[in-house]
Amino acid sequence: MTIARSIEENVRDRYAEAARAVEPALCCPVDYSPALLEAIPAEVLEVDYGCGDPSKWLQSGETVLDLGSGSGKICFIAAQVVGESGRVIGVDFNPPMLALSRRAKPAFAAKVGYDNVEFLSGRIQDLALNLDALGSWLAAHPVADPEAFLAMQDQARRLSAEQPLIANDSIDVIVSSCVLNLVPAGEKPAMFREMHRVLRRGGRCVISDIVSDEPVPARLQADQELWSGCVSGAFEEAAFLRAFEDAGLYGVEIVERRSEPWRVVEGIEFRSVTVRAFKGKEGPCLERNQAVIYKGPFKSVVDDDGHSFDRGERMAVCDKTFHICTAPPYAASFEAVRPGVEVPLEEALPFDCSRRDPRRDPRQSKGAVRSAGDAPSNSDCDDPGCC
Repeated sequence: MTIARSIEENVRDRYAEAARAVEPALCCPVDYSPALLEAIPAEVLEVDYGCGDPSKWLQSGETVLDLGSGSGKICFIAAQVVGESGRVIGVDFNPPMLALSRRAKPAFAAKVGYDNVEFLSGRIQDLALNLDALGSWLAAHPVADPEAFLAMQDQARRLSAEQPLIANDSIDVIVSSCVLNLVPAGEKPAMFREMHRVLRRGGRCVISDIVSDEPVPARLQADQELWSGCVSGAFEEAAFLRAFEDAGLYGVEIVERRSEPWRVVEGIEFRSVTVRAFKGKEGPCLERNQAVIYKGPFKSVVDDDGHSFDRGERMAVCDKTFHICTAPPYAASFEAVRPGVEVPLEEALPFDCSRRDPRRDPRQSKGAVRSAGDAPSNSDCDDPGCC
C-alpha cells in the first residue's frame, strides 16, 4: 500500500467518524454570519470542520463549486448568498459526510424556499469521475478478476470523458474550507489543474486553507494523524500561492490571513489563510492599440506574466492583458487608455511581447497610423509562458 493511499484512507476514516461525533481538534473556529446559519439544520452545524468562510466573496446568481463539502455548511451558506438564481455544487468522497449533507438538504430547501444545492460523490483531485455512477456500474459488474478490473478502469475513463462529474468551463467560483491540505502531496498538482479545468473564463477560486510558515519535514508528513488533522499536509505559505500560479491562474491574492497561528508543531506555525485567484489569461495576444496606466502607489509593479508597469506611464498591452488589468482584482490600480479608433478584433494583428519599449505613444492611442517600428513580430504569442 502506498503512503498516498494510506493517507487518503486515514482521512476518509477520520472524517467519517467526525460526521457521527464532533471532533473539535480537526480545525480552527470560524465566525459566520448568524443570519445565514438560521436555515441550516443543527446536525450540519454540529459537525462542521473549516478554517475560513469563502462565501463572503460570492455574488448573487453565481454557480459555485465547494471542494470537500463535508457536512454541507459552506454549501448551505453559499446557496443563500447566490440566491435562487444561483447554483451550488458540493463534492466530497466521504460517504457518511455525503449522507449527512444530502439528508439535510430537503429541510434547508423548505426553510429558504428554493432548492439550488446538490451534493456529488467525487475526489477533488479528479473532478471528472462520478463515483456514484461508477458505483452503480460496479454493482452490476463486480470486480472479481484482472479482466474485470481492467473493464472497470475502461468504464471509469468513459464516464470521465462522456459524463464528467463537473464539466469543463462550467463554474463561476470554486470555494473550499480546510480541505486542500488533506489531499496527498503527489496529487495536489492534479487537484489545481482540475480547478483550472472546471472554472469558466473570468471565474475565480476563493480558498480557505491551513498553511505553514516553514516547509513541513518529511517525518511530520508521514504522521497520518497530523495529516488528517489538517497539519502535516499543509502547504508552506508561499508555495500555496505558487500552486495557483502554476495551474495557470492569475491575480493570486491573500484576502484574509490570521496573524495568530492555529497550531504550533515543533516550532512550525500553522495558520488559516484565504486566497483568491482568477482564470482567463489563455489565448493569443492581439494588438488593438490599447494601453493601461498604473496609478501607484509603488514606483513599478510586475504582473504574473512578467509585464512591468511603471507608475504614470502609458504601457502598451495586448487585448487580453488590457481586459485583465481593467477588471478585478486589478481594476482599482489601473486607468484604461482605449484607442481613439478601435481596432476590430477580427482585424487585430499579433501583439509583440518582446517589444523593446513597452510604452505606448499617445499618438498611437489617438489613432495615428502605426510606424514600421511599431509593427508586431511574426510570433502569435499563444504561449502560456508569455501572457
